[in-house]
Amino acid sequence: MLIADRQDDVRLDTQRYRTLVRQVLEAEGVPPGSETALTFVGTTEMAQLNEAHMGHAGPTDVLAFPLDLAAGVTAPDRPGPAPALVGDIVVCPAVAAENAAAGAGSRPGHDGSVAAEVDLLVVHGVLHLLGMDHAEPAEAAAMRAREAAHLRSLSSASPGSCS
Repeated sequence: MLIADRQDDVRLDTQRYRTLVRQVLEAEGVPPGSETALTFVGTTEMAQLNEAHMGHAGPTDVLAFPLDLAAGVTAPDRPGPAPALVGDIVVCPAVAAENAAAGAGSRPGHDGSVAAEVDLLVVHGVLHLLGMDHAEPAEAAAMRAREAAHLRSLSSASPGSCS
């Protein structure tokens, strides 16, 4: 698991997010040893990524770039599930901070804090890497249910930490 914090808007506990990504991947059945990257960026970098990859102006809260699993990559020469390059998640904590209060009560453990919003975005990004989407109502409901399950597990395990 690669993690980078390239922003200085919000102080983050990067170890917390490393653990969260690993827990979600494991719970979703991703083979051990699979790799993903989580990068926290500022609004300027996120706006550039959002424009380049989504065609939208301005920063967004989270982007996900799936790799092997979304493409259905398998390792035919190895028995059982093979480790994969899961993909990259990019989160903008400054946008999360702007949206945090509005998210209060939207998911288990979401108290309107920046930490709770970043938790949600990280889980959301991992689920996107695994092929989940929310374009259609049924997809959105399924994704929301998985987010809730993972956040419920997290909120019972440890308090958030962002400032």
